[in-house]
Amino acid sequence: MLKAKIKNFSYQKYLRKKLDKFVFSDINELPSMSIVAINNKEFALSKWVSPKRTRSYPYARVYDTYDCDVSKVVTVIPIIKDEGNAGDMDYLQWDTISLMSLLNVYVILAFYDAAQLHSSKANKITKQKFNNIYVR
Repeated sequence: MLKAKIKNFSYQKYLRKKLDKFVFSDINELPSMSIVAINNKEFALSKWVSPKRTRSYPYARVYDTYDCDVSKVVTVIPIIKDEGNAGDMDYLQWDTISLMSLLNVYVILAFYDAAQLHSSKANKITKQKFNNIYVR
C-alpha cells in the first residue's frame, strides 16, 4: 500500500506561450486559451472541446494558462458531449475536477446548446457552441 500527502508543489515553466488579451463577450468567440477581462478583473482562461481528456489534449491548454501574471486560472469544461446513438458520448470524470482543484484551477462546468454535423466524419459533430449566457 502506498500513502502520500501532497503539502505543496512548485515547478519552473520553460516553454511559455504569450496569451492574447480579450474582453469577455462570448465564450465561443474566444480562442482556446487567453487572458480575459470581465468586470475590471483579468484571469487566464482555457476551454475544453470535450470532457474526455485524451481526445483533444486539454491539459496542454490548462498548462499554458497556468503560469500567467493574473490572479486566477479558469477552465471551461463541457459536462457531456453526446453525438447521438451511433456516435461517441464523452462525459466528465470526477478525477478531472479533482486534478483541477489540486492545481488551483477554477472550473466552470458548461454545456453545449448548438453544434453542426461533421461534413466528412459520420456520427461526429463539430463547431460546438457553449451556452454563453450560462458561462458568463
